[in-house]
Amino acid sequence: MGLPNFRPGRLWLDHWRWRVGSRDWFPLVLLLVLLVLLVLLILFVQSARAQAERERAVRCLALNVYHEARGESRAGQLAVAQITLNRVASPRFPDDVCAVVFEKRWDRLRGRYVAAFSWTELSPDTDRSSRAWRQSLAVAREALEGAGDPRLEGALFYHARHIRPSWARRKQLVARIGRHRFYR
Repeated sequence: MGLPNFRPGRLWLDHWRWRVGSRDWFPLVLLLVLLVLLVLLILFVQSARAQAERERAVRCLALNVYHEARGESRAGQLAVAQITLNRVASPRFPDDVCAVVFEKRWDRLRGRYVAAFSWTELSPDTDRSSRAWRQSLAVAREALEGAGDPRLEGALFYHARHIRPSWARRKQLVARIGRHRFYR
């Protein structure tokens, strides 16, 4: 029996014409297929870009945790990460994790730009093969997934317990975790 007008050896187009009825549909179907492929490509690129941005945020947050709270308990490290993310969410600070970590503001008293996190001015080494670095990465990922201490909600500032910065007198102390004090 076989298909009507189907000759072996002909291109799939002959079969297509038998199915659709005429060649007039072919450009439209081809256009639709190309549009679907274009949409899939755009979605793939956006997904890859979002993943790259997330990994960049994880690295910057981990660097801050590593240099600000290395040696602290997991709760202390998570608190430092949470303050950084609170700043990202605040309109008073940049809206990007890396921009918050490496932000510098003009200090009138010193007559120069001063980093929010002092380690960023020193260019310290980061031992990326150490257990402390792996811990910092894990804490950063955990913080970006929403883990945190409810007491620190809205808190934007902290300092090590052994120093007494003048700005702390004007802030509300909300928690003492590890070797740091946290303020709103």
